[in-house]
Amino acid sequence: MLRNLLLALSATGILQAGINLRLPTENHHLFTGEPERFYMHVDRTFEGEASKPWEGGAFGLVRNAMRINGEVLLTKFHEGIDIAPIHRDRAGNPLDLVSSIADGRVVHVSPISGRSNYGKYVVVEHAWENSLIYSLYAHLAEITCNPGDAVKAGSALGRMGYTGAGLYRTRAHVHLELAMLMSRRFDDWQKAFGGGINHHGLFNGMNLTGSDVARFFIEQRANPELQFSALVASTPVYFKVTVPSRGTPDFVIRHPWMRRGDSENSVSWEISFSATGQPVAFTHSQRQVDGPTITAIRPSQIPHRYLTRNLVSGQENRASLTQSGKQLVALLTDDFPILREQAMDRKKTNPEG
Repeated sequence: MLRNLLLALSATGILQAGINLRLPTENHHLFTGEPERFYMHVDRTFEGEASKPWEGGAFGLVRNAMRINGEVLLTKFHEGIDIAPIHRDRAGNPLDLVSSIADGRVVHVSPISGRSNYGKYVVVEHAWENSLIYSLYAHLAEITCNPGDAVKAGSALGRMGYTGAGLYRTRAHVHLELAMLMSRRFDDWQKAFGGGINHHGLFNGMNLTGSDVARFFIEQRANPELQFSALVASTPVYFKVTVPSRGTPDFVIRHPWMRRGDSENSVSWEISFSATGQPVAFTHSQRQVDGPTITAIRPSQIPHRYLTRNLVSGQENRASLTQSGKQLVALLTDDFPILREQAMDRKKTNPEG
C-alpha cells in the first residue's frame, strides 16, 4: 500500500528527490544524544537561582521562565537554534566555519552588525517542492559570500562569532533558522504598522516564519526522502484563524502544498497556526466572517498569551487575536492598507501604474 502511495505521489510530481541536508558547522552532537554539547546555553536567573540551560538554545518557547498558576513556563520564542563552537583560539574566540545547510543561492548579506539583533548575517534561498525556503545564519564574525553566489551543501558562508545584541565571547554561536517568507510586501506592512528603518528588505527577520530546523535535521537523517512540506504538515496546531477570501493568498501561491480542502463554495480561508505562529495549513472554508476570527483553539487553563508569544488572548475555549496576532495575520495575507505616501512613492516610480 505504501509503495502504491509513493508511486502516486511521484506521478503527480509532489514527491521529489531527497534534500542533501547537512549541519552548518563541525558540531554534530545533535546526532550523538548530547544536546548540552550541541546547543549554546543561555544565562538564566529564576527565583534567585542562576543557571545555564542548554535548552535555551533550542527552537520554540524556551526562554524567560515565569511561574504561572503554580507552573513554571518558558514564554519567550526562539525562532532558530544556537549551535555552540567546536574550536576556539587561545583568547576564546570561535574559529568554526559556517556553511550552507543545502544547495541554494545567497540572497541577502548583512555585514553591519549594528543593523540587527542578528548581528552580521546571511540568508540562503533553497528551491524545494516548487517553493522557495530560506536558511538564515546569524552572529557571524565575518562573511565570506556575496548576494547571488550559488552554494552547495557545505559551501562556506563565513566564520562564527558573537555579533548582535546581548552576546559576548563565551556565548559565541551561530544562530540558524529555516523559514518561509511571509510577504513580498513586507516594506508596506512595516510602514503601515509604524515600523522603523528596514535595512534588510524582504529578509528582515520579522518577515521570516521559522520551523523547527533541529527536528528537520534529525527526522531527515532517519528518512532522507523527507521533504520540508512534511515537516510543516506535522507541526502541532494550536489555533486556527478564519479570514474572508479575496482570492488565493500570495503565500499559498508560493507554497502550494499548504492548500487544503475543496475550493467549491469557499468564501474564506481557515489558517492553522502552531503555538509559535507558524502557518501550518490554509484550508478552504464556507464559514462567513467579516474579518480575521479565531475559529478553533487548544483549550488551556494557562492564559493563551503565555503559550502563543502573545498572539492570542483569552483562556480555556475563549480566545481572540491580540494586536500582535492581527498584525501577523495581516502580514501573512497581505491584508493591510497602502499608506498615502507609499502610494505616491509608487506612482513616482511607476507613472503608468
